[in-house]
Amino acid sequence: MTIREFKMPDVGEGLTEAEILKWYVQPGDAVTDGQVVIEVETAKAAVELPIPFDGTVDELRFPEGTTVAVGEVIITVNVGGGAEPEAPAAPAVAAAPAQEPVAEPAAEEPAAEGRQPVLVGYGVSASSTKRRARKTTTPAPVAAAPVAVTVPEQLNGHGPAAGDRPLAKPPVRKLAKDLGVDLASVTPTGPDGVITREDVHRAAAPAPAAPVTEAPVVAPAAAPAPVAAPVAASLDARETRVPIKGVRKATAAAMVGSAFTAPHVTEFITFDITRTMKLVEELKSDKDMAGLRVNPLLLIAKAVLVAVKRNPDINAAWDEASQEIVLKHYVNLGIAAATPRGLIVPNIKDAHAQTLPELSKSLSELVATAREGKTTPAAMQGGTFTITNVGVFGVDTGTPILNPGESAILAVGAIKLQPWVHKGKVKPRQVTTLALSFDHRLVDGELGSKFLADVAAILEEPKRLITWA
Repeated sequence: MTIREFKMPDVGEGLTEAEILKWYVQPGDAVTDGQVVIEVETAKAAVELPIPFDGTVDELRFPEGTTVAVGEVIITVNVGGGAEPEAPAAPAVAAAPAQEPVAEPAAEEPAAEGRQPVLVGYGVSASSTKRRARKTTTPAPVAAAPVAVTVPEQLNGHGPAAGDRPLAKPPVRKLAKDLGVDLASVTPTGPDGVITREDVHRAAAPAPAAPVTEAPVVAPAAAPAPVAAPVAASLDARETRVPIKGVRKATAAAMVGSAFTAPHVTEFITFDITRTMKLVEELKSDKDMAGLRVNPLLLIAKAVLVAVKRNPDINAAWDEASQEIVLKHYVNLGIAAATPRGLIVPNIKDAHAQTLPELSKSLSELVATAREGKTTPAAMQGGTFTITNVGVFGVDTGTPILNPGESAILAVGAIKLQPWVHKGKVKPRQVTTLALSFDHRLVDGELGSKFLADVAAILEEPKRLITWA
């Protein structure tokens, strides 16, 4: 038989790892070219991956919930044929265990001759990752000693050269993440320095629990029993440790990078938005907007687009590598969306060219897709300006952090009925506050102030959507 490998791909957003959310197949299932076999969560998006060949599932290398590096083999498929292509790999493993990565390309030669789409796991060189050997590549005649030395390292995905990373199987790594244990601080007791589940439990146990450390010496077979108590006790602990991964991990990295790279300045403006609220109600009954969602965010987005047109330098990016300011002559309008997986910022491509009905449709599709967890990585790339509507949570406003690669972000506060001076008299009016954060390397105080004032002026007098457009 011929075994082909399917690797964790880079789906085009520069990711380094992804978490396996769900397997759609099991060993023994037949698969066809293009069939979706797995759903993974990358940085901010859940993506379904198709298999690029026909065959029968041989092995699922990682269980659901495991975080896997790009380039790691995640599934093997028996595509039929003779066993000749597998034969050359076996002697190489037996004779030179340290050269395992060299043996792999021989088994993957057929894949290189066909198509090589990045989406389905090709395009990452064989030397970029070291992965465990296939079970079918180790023949029975191989001596017991070499197998005992190489198998733990290969199953763990690390060769002899990877001494800077602790050796542990994927389930053990997941257990360590769940318990908040740093594998680098764990003393391994498994064969050839492999960290076991017992080692992780032992490291997670409280320091006074001396019997836990003595148990393996007195009775190695009973080691798992003593460590159960600390795990059960942790349920009543005053703290809970949650692994940082997926959307939260990506958001944290982006926000830290932005906050400590771009010098942020935030300006605020409070104003009367009553006329815009009246226009929203009128548009809801307009025949041209029939079947479309009309809300304040729609007109705020349109006001932003008009203000960008009046102040085009606000729509730019800082290119540190080239030492250039990149002025964007288009607006990919990002809308921050809270989803079950965390905060994401998909954007509406070429929003500046859309009519009000088109913009309404785009906003509705963007929100619906985000809530369903089906936002694609492409939908979150290339944004030029972002709106975050914190008013839906009842707060007045905030000091938003820039989305990486953008020069400004607008926070929209809650719209509240407040006493306001209108035509010389104090009257109840709909009032809101906007906050504009901008990159002071790109945007001077004058430009930022003019832009923010324009947005507020449009929303105070929405007829300016026509006169200024």
